[in-house]
Amino acid sequence: MRIIGPDNVCSPLDIVRYIERSGSSTLYHRMEWGPLLQETFGHQFFYLLCADDDGSIRGILPLVHMKSLFFGNSLVSMPFFNYGGVCAENDASRSLLIAEAVRIALEVGATHIEFRQDAFLGNGFPAKTRKVSMRLELPDTPDDLMRAFPSKLRSQIRKPLREGMVARIGRSEELDSFHDVFSANMRRLGTPSLPKHFFRNILDRFPKDTWICSVYRDNAPVASGFLIGFKDRIEIPWASSLPEYNKYSPNMLLYWSCLEFACRSGFRNFDFGRSTRDESTYKFKEQWGAKPVQLYWHYWLRDGGGIPDLTPGNPKYRLAIALWKHLPLPLTKALGPRIIKNIP
Repeated sequence: MRIIGPDNVCSPLDIVRYIERSGSSTLYHRMEWGPLLQETFGHQFFYLLCADDDGSIRGILPLVHMKSLFFGNSLVSMPFFNYGGVCAENDASRSLLIAEAVRIALEVGATHIEFRQDAFLGNGFPAKTRKVSMRLELPDTPDDLMRAFPSKLRSQIRKPLREGMVARIGRSEELDSFHDVFSANMRRLGTPSLPKHFFRNILDRFPKDTWICSVYRDNAPVASGFLIGFKDRIEIPWASSLPEYNKYSPNMLLYWSCLEFACRSGFRNFDFGRSTRDESTYKFKEQWGAKPVQLYWHYWLRDGGGIPDLTPGNPKYRLAIALWKHLPLPLTKALGPRIIKNIP
């Protein structure tokens, strides 16, 4: 068993077939993310494959090199998403992939590697376990799902409909609406927004796996979410709404429309994204019947350093967050991509 490059022995079709049959793979293990992230952000991408002597793939590890003066030098699998990390069939292939990642980290001068896993590695690397993924098993039809909801939840779903709100699911035609709502919400939270062309690139490279759902009131977008499907699970990694419309509950129509679409499209599991236990977003997702699945973000740390904290909760970012909330929205749209590209 050995580490090989993606152009060595294996064909792209071999890699896709391995990802499709692996029990621990995600869409974020696909090769397409390399050129996408390089084109969007300029990050160097490493795609590690572990294979038998006959070329049969036994594991995959995508890595993105992120380096900036303010946010440091690291390798991440995968930045901007909830998943990635090591996808391997056994301990031997997992160990080989991690050893190669460490070699690359030393070569590029990285202080740490972040492996975003939804299963415990068990190799002694420290891990952050504050976050969980909220997931809901889906029935065969939307009607079955609606009947399973408590009456209060059904009433909350109907409220935005009574207010004349409508939901639309599409792809590139919904991108402007999604990004307008997303950018406004990120500014309100004091966080730079990912650029529109990042989402456009995802839609272009994964045309069969990505959608956008937007909720409108008087033809103006008031809530929107980005959907990514893989195998039998569909995920909503980004969802936002405009707080001035909260009294009309557009989020309830947004999530119901996404769940309805998921059922009709044959998905069996809906991933509401990551949350911290018992916080407001966790409770919002829990009311739909979603259950927590523990996430493990493991770290290789150079020279025994501490686990990095690039989250908005870090006190050293408090002033920057406060200032960002008061900048004009067009300015945050212009400046945000230059900052967020280095925050995984």
